[in-house]
This record gives sequence, C-alpha cells and structure tokens, in this order.
Amino acid sequence: MCQVTWYCSTNCQKEEWKLHQLECRAMAALTEDRKKMLTPTIRLMVRLVLKRKLQNEKVIPSSSIDNYNLVDALESHIWKVDENHLVLYAQMANLVSLILPLIELDLKEIAHTFSKFACNAHTICDPELRPLGTGLYPVISIINHSCVPNAVLIFDGRTAYVRALQPIGKNEEVSISYIETAAVTKKRHNDLKQYFFTCSCPRCVKGSEEDALLEGFRCKNQTCDGFLLPDSGKKAYTCQKCSVSRDEEEIQKMRSEILQLSDKASSFLSSGNKAEAGSVYKTIEQLEQNLYHAFSTTLLHTCETLLKIYMELQDWRTALAYCRLTVPVYERVYPPFHPMIGLQFYTCGKLEWLLECTEDALKSLTRATDILKVTHGTKSQFMKELFGKLEEARAEVSFRISSRHGHDE
Repeated sequence: MCQVTWYCSTNCQKEEWKLHQLECRAMAALTEDRKKMLTPTIRLMVRLVLKRKLQNEKVIPSSSIDNYNLVDALESHIWKVDENHLVLYAQMANLVSLILPLIELDLKEIAHTFSKFACNAHTICDPELRPLGTGLYPVISIINHSCVPNAVLIFDGRTAYVRALQPIGKNEEVSISYIETAAVTKKRHNDLKQYFFTCSCPRCVKGSEEDALLEGFRCKNQTCDGFLLPDSGKKAYTCQKCSVSRDEEEIQKMRSEILQLSDKASSFLSSGNKAEAGSVYKTIEQLEQNLYHAFSTTLLHTCETLLKIYMELQDWRTALAYCRLTVPVYERVYPPFHPMIGLQFYTCGKLEWLLECTEDALKSLTRATDILKVTHGTKSQFMKELFGKLEEARAEVSFRISSRHGHDE
C-alpha cells in the first residue's frame, strides 16, 4: 500500500486499479522525504505518464476525448515562461523520473507538459465550488475565457460538465471563466497572467465605471448612493452622482485603520480564536460601510469572512444576516444564472429552515433551485438533496397555511 492515494469507494478503486497498481508501486518505493514532495501537480504528471503507457500498450482504453494526443496539442507557452519557472519545471521533471525509474522519459517533454498544466489544468471542485484537487481536461482547455461567460464549468465527482448560462447561438463561441470574476479589471487581468493573454471581453473593454463601483468608495453624503471617482485636479475623490468631494487624506487614514484591524483579526483567526476574530471583523465592517460603496468587493469579502466565522461558531442568526447581505452584491457582480448566486441562496435557505423562518426558506430554496438546475443539471446527488429540501419546505408552508385557514374558520 502506498498510503498516498485514497478513494471515495471500493468501486472507484476497482475501476482505477490497472492504473493505480503501477502508481502504487512507484509511490510505495519512495522514501518518506520524497513522499512529502508529491504535490498534486507532480502526482497528476505521474498519472498522466502511466496512463499514456497503459493506453499505448492497450491495457486500458483510449477514446477521442481521452488520449495523450490531446495533451500534445495543448499550448505550453514555454517561450513566455520566466527563468525561475523554467528551472522549477526542470526540477519537477527530474523528480518524476526518480518516481518512475523504469520508464524512459523525455525530461524536456515533461518540463513542457508542466508548463501546459500551468495554463490548462483545472481545479476540480465539489458541487459547492470548494476545491478538491487538480485535473487536466484537454477538450475543455480548448474553451476560451470571458469575464462575462455564457457557460460554466461544473464537476460531478471527476466528471466535468460545461453548461450554458444563457441561450447560445449556432455560430456563437462558447466561453467560460478561468478566474474569479467578482473583481475589478486590473485584478482580473493580473489573475489571467498565468494564461499568457489579456482579456478583451466586453466587460474588460468597458472597464472604468464598473471598476469604480467595485473598488467603490462611497459618497460622503449619507443620503446619496453614488460612488467616488478620482478628481485629477485635487487630492480628492468626487461623487459621480451629487459631486460632493471626499479628501484623499481622510480616505487613506480610514484605510490605514482598517488595515491595522485586519492584521489583528487575521491573527485571532490563525490562532483559532473565532469569537474575537468575529468581533474585530464586525468593527472592520462598520468602518468599511462608512468608506466603501455597498457593492464594493472589499466590503463583500468582509461579509463573506463574517458569514464563515459565524457558521463555524454555529451562530445561525448572525450567519444568516451576513448571508443575506452578500446576495444583492453577488447579483450585481455575477451573471443572473451564476452558481455562486444559487449557492448563496441555498445557504440562506438552509439557515432560514434551521431558524424556522419557513416561508423565507421556501423563497430562498426556490431561487437556489431555479439557478442551480441550470448550472448543475438535475441528476446529481447534490441536486436531489436540494430538490428534497425544497419539497419539504413547500409541504411545511402548505401545512401552515392550511392550519391558519382552519383556525380562521
């Protein structure tokens, strides 16, 4: 036993055995120090090499969507890779050769394939978009990126599905997002650097006004819902709606205070003191509400952190309050049928059900279902559980309504 690879079930293990028995022998022969060097990317490469060997020897089947020729066809962008990464890929290739000493390897080709991983591999997530591991899906790697995608990549186990988020015309290109799109243009472009292109989708071309909203300093006038734009003539920011200005020095002072508190909150979190962390993050939230626009991604991330903290503390009512705060911002920064919106409604629904806010739970679970049946399909275990919760909420609301009518009579 290699004690490195674990399976979700004996069936999954049996299906993989022809491949894993080679992998298992190689892993088991490693020293403990070498086993510590087995990153997900190294393990993916080892499996890819072994799979190519078994497919070439006809031990396991290949197909039009599962063969090494598809990996060969992927772009590596190796000529654009910096010196540090070239050295790293060479070292990783050498490690693979040490793990598989009985297989003759072209180390240059392996190094190139590691470069392909960097710009073509996908993070495999569970239905709630929590990362599980790394996988290479060459057919899906052909699909281009957009910050306003018309499709989404979702995993059910190791199977990848690309589902349309809107009607797509016959000659219209299918696009997915490679990155988190709830961000300003500069951040998105920085996140896309590893893929060696600059996005020119409609959202990136449009740019500045949306960025000002998402970076979002709010108007000093509490009755105004405008956002601030830098005023090049003065050291100030001016509201695009009512023209009231806010001094740059005042803004920087507030940002500095928030930054200091953020360090303190992070320290509490890392030491496991969630209650204290929650208290400090609440103070940060109050300061950010005075500084940032309601749709600011900075304020959104603080609310997301508070939601996570109070979920872990099992303070369901406070967690629900923060979950509800995030929903309007999600609806502003994501397309209408984005899985993140559906999942946030699902979280709201589960919390409302737990707190016996039954009618609210029904509304949230209905919204979640309307979105997630588009993004996740209808056949997965995850969706069956959602459908079950929705039916339970419907039955409870129906019972309560009929009980009320009974009392009225």
